[in-house]
Amino acid sequence: MPLKLATVVAACCALLGGFLVAAPAAAVDVRCSDLELPVTGPLGAPATVHGRLCLPEDPVPKAVQLLVHGGTYNSAYWDLPYDPDRYSYQRDMAKHGYATFAADQLGSGGSSKPFSLPLLLPVLARSMHEVVGHLRAGRVGGTPFEKVVIVGHSVGSGIVAAEASTYQDVDGVILTGVTHLPSVPALTLGVLFGLQPAFADGKLGSVGGDPLYFTTKPGARAGLFYATENADPRVIEADEATKDQVAVPGMGTVAVFGIVLPATKAIRVPVFQAIGEKDILFCGLFALRDCSHAQTLRPAEAPYYRPEAELSTYVLPGAGHSLALHRNASHYREATRDWLRDKVGIAVP
Repeated sequence: MPLKLATVVAACCALLGGFLVAAPAAAVDVRCSDLELPVTGPLGAPATVHGRLCLPEDPVPKAVQLLVHGGTYNSAYWDLPYDPDRYSYQRDMAKHGYATFAADQLGSGGSSKPFSLPLLLPVLARSMHEVVGHLRAGRVGGTPFEKVVIVGHSVGSGIVAAEASTYQDVDGVILTGVTHLPSVPALTLGVLFGLQPAFADGKLGSVGGDPLYFTTKPGARAGLFYATENADPRVIEADEATKDQVAVPGMGTVAVFGIVLPATKAIRVPVFQAIGEKDILFCGLFALRDCSHAQTLRPAEAPYYRPEAELSTYVLPGAGHSLALHRNASHYREATRDWLRDKVGIAVP
């Protein structure tokens, strides 16, 4: 009786010592470039937003994600300079055919660093609105993007919510690392024991020693932003090495008017809200949110949105606040791509 095909294959593999493997998928080239965009700063002063555009080599997508980092981060959150094949949101998206532009908020990274006192939520939201205009007009990489989805993390999610609700200029909204009822005890302890003035850090460029720019204390990020059992210690080291500052007035107005008094209620496009299961700042003690499953999170968050938002929720198991930098972050990125395709109509060849 002749051997079945599977038996033959198994025998061949045994003869080759188990080294017979499937051919790897063809690699996709990724192009990333940095650029500066003019925006309006506090009190109408001219300012610039620095950002990184990442694209697949070909074809150039017709849609782009505008990425807005959280407080004490900069755009490196989306393209961490450690093991990019595993942890870079931008490069992973490009390998799957998606375009991203990661902006440094005003006051952070390579963007303008105005005095902190007038750097409030309306200014931060307006600057991102102007970046959306640049993306649509083809002033970022020479491609006029037909669709723009704005993506935020933590404090950046509050800015994103304010931008989308105020200007109604995007095709979709992604909010990560946030719910509408944070853990007040955890946030209070984090501010009291985890933050310090940026000028005391020694390496950050706050304006003239501006006392209202703050950053995290050395070693605080692991406890605040990570479920360490699901995090590579070298990722946390890279996070610490690339940390940045946040303007306290801006962070305060974002917390109140972008999150607690929800700007999300005026969003009229599809929304994807993602959180880490073990995010102590929004799912921890007294947070009043069950983050164990997307199915339990959605009923609690849905009242803060209009029906047009068609709210979708996602929980990344075992992840802390900075869910994009945990070992299993690829699952969150894949869920994001599923949502982009199904709810916003952004598919790639």
